[in-house]
Amino acid sequence: MIPLLIGSALALLFALVGTPLFIRLLVNRGYGQFIRDDGPTSHHTKRGTPTMGGTVVVASVVLAYFATHLVASMLNPSSAPPSASGLLLLLLMVGLGLVGFLDDYIKISKQRSLGLNAKAKIILQTGVGVLFAVLALNFPNARNLTPASTKVSFVRDTWFDLAFGGTLLGVILFIIWSNLVVTAASNGVNLADGLDGLAAGASIMVFGAYLLIGLWQYRQSCGSPTATGAACYEVRDPLDLTMLAGALCGALIGFLWWNTSPAKIFMGDTGSLAIGGAIAAFAILTRTEMLLVLIGGLFVLITLSVIIQVGFFKLSGGKRVFKMAPLQHHFELKGWAEVTVVVRFWILGGLFVAAGLGVFYAEWVTGL
Repeated sequence: MIPLLIGSALALLFALVGTPLFIRLLVNRGYGQFIRDDGPTSHHTKRGTPTMGGTVVVASVVLAYFATHLVASMLNPSSAPPSASGLLLLLLMVGLGLVGFLDDYIKISKQRSLGLNAKAKIILQTGVGVLFAVLALNFPNARNLTPASTKVSFVRDTWFDLAFGGTLLGVILFIIWSNLVVTAASNGVNLADGLDGLAAGASIMVFGAYLLIGLWQYRQSCGSPTATGAACYEVRDPLDLTMLAGALCGALIGFLWWNTSPAKIFMGDTGSLAIGGAIAAFAILTRTEMLLVLIGGLFVLITLSVIIQVGFFKLSGGKRVFKMAPLQHHFELKGWAEVTVVVRFWILGGLFVAAGLGVFYAEWVTGL
């Protein structure tokens, strides 16, 4: 518990203090957000607001993680070093954050709404995702548990194993499956990042859910003497993942202080892709891949609104279901104030998270 508290507090402090310093740096360099002309007209006042704020979030989490392990080793020389699962989560988060950083930098340097072209972005994201997936199936611990599993998971690994046709096929199918999860999560957060504080606030609740899930999995680990009953969890490094979930909550809370309406800084693709990558990593490493659909239900809803809008537009010959997609902009154009949309979407996000945690706990109680 002490590393969890230290990691969360350090990440909060780093983000809370580091964000205004980063804002000053970006302002001095003239790195401001470019606003699309076809978006809500109320957003035109945001033109020039510093972006790439996700850099502070990512840096705060990384610094807090290693600083916490350093402090823990000083207090207790026998404390566990950084785990394979923790390092893999950071790899995916930082890797996708770098892709987002390139995208953001091109936008602000060329003053346009498009950064990396679609092909380059997909190649870079896929490269990071493949590296994560391959490494996640390695590094078994003393109980022969690897960070990830070829079994498709819901609240734990299910009976369906992607390695049904052999190890090689299992690895290939897992890489594809893992990249689908990563792509869905990163794009979901990216689409939600359109209003001040919306993506940051919703992500805090998702990481809060994984903090509770990690703590429960640690207490009920099949290798732990505290486990009760037969419904234990075969998850590697749950306590280290819990500490990272706390650090992400702390960093995002510190960032949200400056990102809430009217935002002094935007997280940009640097932040949204990194946060989405971290969410996907938690789902894969905690063996709750399918449960993410419920825990991250708000992001799923926003993504579906885009899919429905684009699909219906093409099939109907130019007609629209929503005034504008993603969904949050539809309600803006209906006359809702930006803060009203954000708070109500936070409420929806919280309800989805609560439902996901309820399903997770109900499965353990019932043993189904």
